[in-house]
Parts: sequence; C-alpha cells; structure tokens
Amino acid sequence: MTPRHAAGLVTAVVVGVVAGCGGSDHTDAYNNAPKVIIDSDFNTMGDDGQLFAMTTQLMGQGKVNLLGLCVVTGNDWLLQEQADALKAVERMGVQDKVGVYAGANYPLQYDVASIRAQQAANPNGYFGAWMRPEPTQQSQLTAPPDGFATSTQLKSQAAADFMIDTIKRYPNQVTIIEVGPPTNLATAVQKAPEIVPLIKQIVYMGGAMNVPGNANAVGELNWWFDPVAVRTLLQTTIPQKVIPLDVTNTVPLTESVYNQIVNPPTGPTAVTQAYAIANAGAFANNTNIYDTLTIGYFLDPTYAKETQSAYLDIDTTPGEDQGHVRVYPDAPVAGASPQKITYVTRYDNDRFFSFYVNLLTSPVPVKFQ
Repeated sequence: MTPRHAAGLVTAVVVGVVAGCGGSDHTDAYNNAPKVIIDSDFNTMGDDGQLFAMTTQLMGQGKVNLLGLCVVTGNDWLLQEQADALKAVERMGVQDKVGVYAGANYPLQYDVASIRAQQAANPNGYFGAWMRPEPTQQSQLTAPPDGFATSTQLKSQAAADFMIDTIKRYPNQVTIIEVGPPTNLATAVQKAPEIVPLIKQIVYMGGAMNVPGNANAVGELNWWFDPVAVRTLLQTTIPQKVIPLDVTNTVPLTESVYNQIVNPPTGPTAVTQAYAIANAGAFANNTNIYDTLTIGYFLDPTYAKETQSAYLDIDTTPGEDQGHVRVYPDAPVAGASPQKITYVTRYDNDRFFSFYVNLLTSPVPVKFQ
C-alpha cells in the first residue's frame, strides 16, 4: 500500500510464481531457502514493485524461495497491475522462474455508494483503484517507464487456486507475504478450508491499530479495501504478523536514501531508473516506507525493535468505520482473532535502509547462485 505521487507513480497488483515449484529440475541455491508467496496490489516501482525487486534479488542470493507473486486489485485495477507485474518479471530477468497469476478484481463485499460517500468525506484519503476509472482494454493502460512486457504472459491458473495447490504441495512451509487487500488468500481459504493448518504464517502490511487511517479516517488502504477478507483470515488459526501504519508512519523515505538509489556508485540499472521516475519528489511529500518492511521482518524479526500482541477484529460495515481495526490487548471478544496477533510498532530504520538500498541497487537482471 502506498499513495500515488504527483510524479505519476503507476500502481498495480502482481502475482508471480517460481517455475521451479511446478517441477523444474534446476538446482539454484534458493530451492532450499524459506518459501514465500507474495500477494500484492502491484505497481511498477512503488512499494509493491520495490518489494518484488528486492525479493528477486534475495532469491538470486539463495535467501528466499519465491514460489509465487499474486495480483489483486487495490492500489490500481487488476488489468493495470497485471501489465506492471509482467513487465517487472522481464525487468528483473526472472521470466523463466517467476510467473504472474491474476486474482480478484473486486473485494469480497463492497458498496460503491458508500465508497463514494467516504471519498467525499475524506478528500485527502487514499482509496486506490476507486480513485480511477476501471480500464477494460489494453489501450487504456499506462505503460511502465521502460515499456510493456514483450513476451511474458499471465499464467492460466487463478491466484487463489495457485495458492491452494502450492500450500498443499509444501505443507507448513509457505509464508504468505500479504501486501495488498487479502481477497485472494481469503478466497483460497473459503474454497479450501483444509489449507488453514498448512499455512506456515501470514506477514501483512496492513491495518491501523492505534493511529488514524490513510483511506477514511480510521482505515488503512489494504485492510479498508476488503475488510471482509481481512476478518475471514483473522478468525482462522493461521499464525499472523502485521506491519501496520503505526510503524510505517515512522519510516520515512528521505532525500538521502532516494539519492543513494537513483545515483548508485555502480551506475544506473533498470530498477534505479524506474525508481527515480516513480518516486521523484516523494521525500518532499512525506512519503513513508510500506510493503518493503515485510521482507526484512520476515527474514530477520529483529528488524522489529518493538512489537505488541493483541486479539484483533475489523469493522466490515460500509461507512466511516469501514476498516477500523479493533484491538483487544487482554482478552478475546466474539468475532475477534482466536489467538493474539503480533504487530510491529518500532522498526530498525538505519539497518533496514542499508538492506533496502543494497538490494534496490544490485545488478539487473538478477544473478543467481
């Protein structure tokens, strides 16, 4: 989740999958690394696009086994996100290892009249795809700065079905990095509830626990966009951890970090050039770091300098309370999560930015061990 900037940040949602999970015989170092699926409202080089670039670099280093990158409407409409995701796969040079899986184009439940009323009541709110007309054909899409994908195609399997099959193939091994509205994962759980005890964990970027929202006054975009999907997952026994607005509000993108990425001593890459365009002026607009915090926390939980745990619920009612997270520190209440969920409240910013800059300025295409 990240607001657009005047510089023209193109947002989108992506789903990708490592071809190796379908039975490839390659022996890359990442095969034995921790397994993840990224479920994303993908964009070219906003936070979702950055997360994908970072994760594929980590994949090349043998530190992560990216089993899939799934796309869902959130930041933008699905058709735009698919186009951005397909190009990202080619940009990173992983089209032979990562596929793109399309997911949900709409939330599980939504009320357009209520959404429009919330937009009117919160003129500075960020409402993602609902702020733009929905494209229906290729000619209505905005090309990434380095053009559309030239050969990579969507996989035929739907994102939810891909998740079900992959989780069953690797029981108790797959972490879902959930950085968009969790419609795809909730759909998978509803369709195949037997996968619930087989999911290792979910790591979200989403929610506003004890701070104001960035969509309506109380809701963070990812969880506001499909609160029914969020509640469906909160009510399961899947281990879940959250990077909420409470911590992302404290991790600003500074001019120094921006300059380190767009002017690397090793020279520009396709990633640094796209980053420069997508994030131009971002540091002047009080832009924070969002989805990319998840991959640092997943790899090393000590990136979280402070955490809290509570039973969580979310308001699913259309209106000004939509997306409001209910936090119960001491005891569960009816409808809330059956176990306490950990959420991060303070991050190791300096250590993270070293990690962030290093991965975003690494050679492109990705070099595999």
